[in-house]
Amino acid sequence: MATCPQGHASGADDYCDVCGAQMTAAPPPQPQAPAADPAESCPICQTPRAGQFCEVCGHDFTGGGAPVPLPATGAARWEAVTAADRSYYEKVIAEGGPDADTVAFPPYCPERSFGLYGEQVRIGRRSRARNLTPEIDLSGPPEDPGVSHLHAVLLAQPDGSWMLVDPGSSNGTQVNGKPLRVNVPVRVGPGDRIHLGAWTVITIREGTP
Repeated sequence: MATCPQGHASGADDYCDVCGAQMTAAPPPQPQAPAADPAESCPICQTPRAGQFCEVCGHDFTGGGAPVPLPATGAARWEAVTAADRSYYEKVIAEGGPDADTVAFPPYCPERSFGLYGEQVRIGRRSRARNLTPEIDLSGPPEDPGVSHLHAVLLAQPDGSWMLVDPGSSNGTQVNGKPLRVNVPVRVGPGDRIHLGAWTVITIREGTP
């Protein structure tokens, strides 16, 4: 004899022959999973999602590709190569700048390469008194006396490019022959030539990935 949910003994096993109740009770309702939070966060760094890629670590929310590297991190994408420019030196001397008669063009000035890393890259000459050591140190030898201790600054941009700003150097800065205005950033890229001091030229090139 089967027993119905109400406790009656029933000869039938589908419906109770006493009260008619269904012999097999309905399964209890399953608890529903909580609704997903509409504000999706990056699984890597927990930053709220604002697009396909995480703005902090570059995680691809669609899973369709490798993370986008942050600008100015890891291996240097660009490099700055310093050298001496004879034609620029002759132009500076011809313009009769301060102490032009006492500045000589260096007989030997090897190229030096500086990788562009971080949020900013300072260009100038180190100074112990100011506790200043620029990332692109033009102290030499040979030393260009026309370069200020803090002559110019390269600023990394979110898209991986760079802007150059002259914060107020003594002798000014030129990009591809055009003078920079103080504190007015100018975009620079591979192939651009930055002139400063009495004879220094800095060429922006593609770095080794």
